Amino acid sequence: MGIAERKGRERAEREQRIVTTARLIAEREGWDAVTIRRLADEIEYSQPVLYSHFKSRDAIVAAVALEGFREIAAALRRAASGSTGRNALKHVATAYLAFGLSRPALYQAMFVLPTELRFAEAGSRPELQAAFEALAAVVTPFCSDVAVVTESFWAALHGLTELERSGRIRPAARDERIAFVVRTIADSGSAHGAKRTR
Repeated sequence: MGIAERKGRERAEREQRIVTTARLIAEREGWDAVTIRRLADEIEYSQPVLYSHFKSRDAIVAAVALEGFREIAAALRRAASGSTGRNALKHVATAYLAFGLSRPALYQAMFVLPTELRFAEAGSRPELQAAFEALAAVVTPFCSDVAVVTESFWAALHGLTELERSGRIRPAARDERIAFVVRTIADSGSAHGAKRTR
């Protein structure tokens, strides 16, 4: 292995250690506990070393969020695997809520905290596109305007996740809410002439 290759690998390993540590602290104590100083102390790097990898705490949050988008895309694809139509919608919706509720700090990094990550723009990161496409795949059979319906499906799931996580809605009614969202998406397709899939 050449010197440049070894240095590149060591740099990638340091970056991954920073991201992993930030994620662990956030899951244990919340994002307010994740500071550059705290990370430097936890992983025994100097603050300048951290800044040589990430220009700010927000950049570290974004790196954690990218891990989350890879993970949620995989979870949604697994949920949809082997099912079609309304069942695929239901499984994906259920998996989405389970993901958001079981990983609150990760979900917060993905969707709540400020980052420079942007959806729906030319050049959006592939991790973001993959997560969106996993939702779009189960919506497509029910609509002609896939982007609008996928965004609406995603918005509904995000709202339900945040409201349940913050204790604003009843966890016991989760299945009924998911069924309502699935029915709304599926029935909107038939109302607009899209092929109805059961």
